[in-house]
Amino acid sequence: MNRERVVRVGVLIWLTAVWVLLWGNISVANVLGGLVVGVLIMVLLPLPRVPVEGRIHPWSIVKLIGLCSMYAAQSSAQVAWLAVRPGPAPVTGVLRCRLAIKSDLVLTLCIDVLNLIPGTMVLEVDQVKRMVYVHVLDVGTDKAVDQFYRTVRRLEQLFIASFERDDEWQPSPWHVDNPTFDPSAPTSPDRKDLP
Repeated sequence: MNRERVVRVGVLIWLTAVWVLLWGNISVANVLGGLVVGVLIMVLLPLPRVPVEGRIHPWSIVKLIGLCSMYAAQSSAQVAWLAVRPGPAPVTGVLRCRLAIKSDLVLTLCIDVLNLIPGTMVLEVDQVKRMVYVHVLDVGTDKAVDQFYRTVRRLEQLFIASFERDDEWQPSPWHVDNPTFDPSAPTSPDRKDLP
């Protein structure tokens, strides 16, 4: 079974699971109904092909999930403190960060994780340059800005370790070559504060 079929089966299982969850109980009829609805969605509303590249590394994924959970809890506490602390509102801003992630699918997953961390929201993604612009709740100190960049770099490293290690990277036939993107280029952080 090739990768494309594995992905299609995974999507069908996911759609079936969502269908069963929407109905609220597990029964043979709900599972069969979910399979039928999933097949109809996949046939009538096909998604564009997404290149599946690299290999999955379960231990790195476990570390990634643990780190994401820790960042979410830590950020929730920071956001709660900023909401109740005495004093002026925090200084917010938009920070720009270049990611060395090659796959569009993995880039999307990384952006989803950044959006799930309280206090951050990805506003724009430059797909060609692999640049993300993130609204950050607290950029009032250099320490807060450095903490944001450390968080992004650690997430980036774990996503690469989990899905697209250089020695195993095999672009899919649908991968679009991006001559302007050089993952080895310096990724110095840039700061772009808003009033």
